[in-house]
Amino acid sequence: MTEQAEVRLRDRARQVVPLMVFMVAVTALLALGLTPKVAGIRTEFVLFAMIIGGIALFHDRSFALTLSGLIGIIMYKYGATIPDEGAFSLVSHLGHEWRTIVNLFLLLLGFALLAKLFEESNVVAKLVAVLPNGWAGCFLLLGLVWFISSFLDNIAAALIGGTIALIVFKKEVHVGYIAGIVAASNAGGAWSVLGDTTTTLMWIAGVHPLNVAHGILGSVIAYLIFGSIAAWQQNNHHALRRDALNLPGTVDYGKIAIVFLVLVGAIIANFKYDFPALGVWAGLLLGATFRKLPWGELKTALMGSVFLVMLVTCASMMPVKELPDPSAQTAFILGCVSAVFDNIPLTALAIKQGCYDWGMLAFTVGFGGSMIWFGSSAGVAITTLFPHARAVGPWLRRGWHVALAYVIAFAVLFLTLGWNPEMIGAAPAPDPAHMSPPAIVAPPAAAMPLAVPLP
Repeated sequence: MTEQAEVRLRDRARQVVPLMVFMVAVTALLALGLTPKVAGIRTEFVLFAMIIGGIALFHDRSFALTLSGLIGIIMYKYGATIPDEGAFSLVSHLGHEWRTIVNLFLLLLGFALLAKLFEESNVVAKLVAVLPNGWAGCFLLLGLVWFISSFLDNIAAALIGGTIALIVFKKEVHVGYIAGIVAASNAGGAWSVLGDTTTTLMWIAGVHPLNVAHGILGSVIAYLIFGSIAAWQQNNHHALRRDALNLPGTVDYGKIAIVFLVLVGAIIANFKYDFPALGVWAGLLLGATFRKLPWGELKTALMGSVFLVMLVTCASMMPVKELPDPSAQTAFILGCVSAVFDNIPLTALAIKQGCYDWGMLAFTVGFGGSMIWFGSSAGVAITTLFPHARAVGPWLRRGWHVALAYVIAFAVLFLTLGWNPEMIGAAPAPDPAHMSPPAIVAPPAAAMPLAVPLP
């Protein structure tokens, strides 16, 4: 066996180690009788925590670890007997979750092509031309990502921002700045029903867009905090210097047209079919009729996309069946939880409760996932451009400003506007700062002889 073959064999063996460790843990749980709880915690959460911990320790083997975790959780769900729960069916579960999973997978692949088209269009040269040198340029670039995300999916905003950063910083991008890009993409969409899946879910459920919009206060405060610090980190690591860049001056407007088609298609398909990936791929295929698409990018993005789908599938099987009563504290905690759990099912549960301060909730669940890279789809997507950012330790140490921004921005939002719950379907209040929960008035018995339970 040649030395090169031995190296490949050792690498493959190291890839298998997480799988073996996880399977041993699952086997131990099987041997213990598939107990529903471990130290008072549901076993599914323990298994998911093992996946998260494994990713933190072995980020270069995250794919094998997540695959093994997914298999282990499925094995446990099939073997365990949980009181008050029916038998688990993977087919039934996927029948309920397939729309989210397929949409996310196709969006990741489509936006990978979109980011490459954006890079090849040479429009970066025009954008960089208006950015100042030094710290201010780094700060305003994050602001550009924040703005794009207010009307575009946060995955696309993060990938566009990451692509620009790779070019203008010559691939020398600080991990803290990468965290800043993810935070900007999530904060920008956290107050707009167009910018994030969670806010779109609220809108579809009947929440008025203006009842979400006041979350912009938290988003702006957060951007000012993490943006300032992340820009300082990047400026010290590799400053933005326009005169040192060798950027092409000719813009390919055909590729810009494809980017426009994709964005418009995503918005239309999201409104009409609640499936933005359909519009993304319709725009790409239409663009392929007059420009050659960089299909080779799909091979690069495939593994990262499958990894995210597996992680989201694991999170979807967690037994998150009920939430505490709606309150500012609950909204804050949900934001922290969204750093490690998919915020879509958390938002769906909150919608079922029916009475939240939707702007505050949109900010917390939308921005909270930025604290760890796998806490949001934007974070997972951007690690396809920066694989080294998958190390949780460096992300937390160098992206600490995101958590700081979350706490301070939430405090400002709460202390300034207070807690203003609105029933789903209610019109926006004229003065949110002084809103009180809606009063419940009992109707006359003659008008309504049967009691109608509140949702």
